[in-house]
Amino acid sequence: MEGRKPPGGGSRFLYDSFDATAARIEANERVAEERWTGLERRLGQIEVALDRLERRIWMAVYGALIFMLAQGAGLIVDSLLK
Repeated sequence: MEGRKPPGGGSRFLYDSFDATAARIEANERVAEERWTGLERRLGQIEVALDRLERRIWMAVYGALIFMLAQGAGLIVDSLLK
């Protein structure tokens, strides 16, 4: 939108009309972009936390399995020695 030319100089912002609608749209777009960036960052943090949790669960499963195998091997060894 072209405004009037300032007579004899000066800032064009003194004579151009302010388009509130365009400014509101631009502000909403910037807010939406910042929210999206924040959402992506938080989703990344959640994904990292889920990966850590999955590793801990598998370590617990493997630990329980190793414990049971050790108990079974101990029983077999005890029965062979008797």
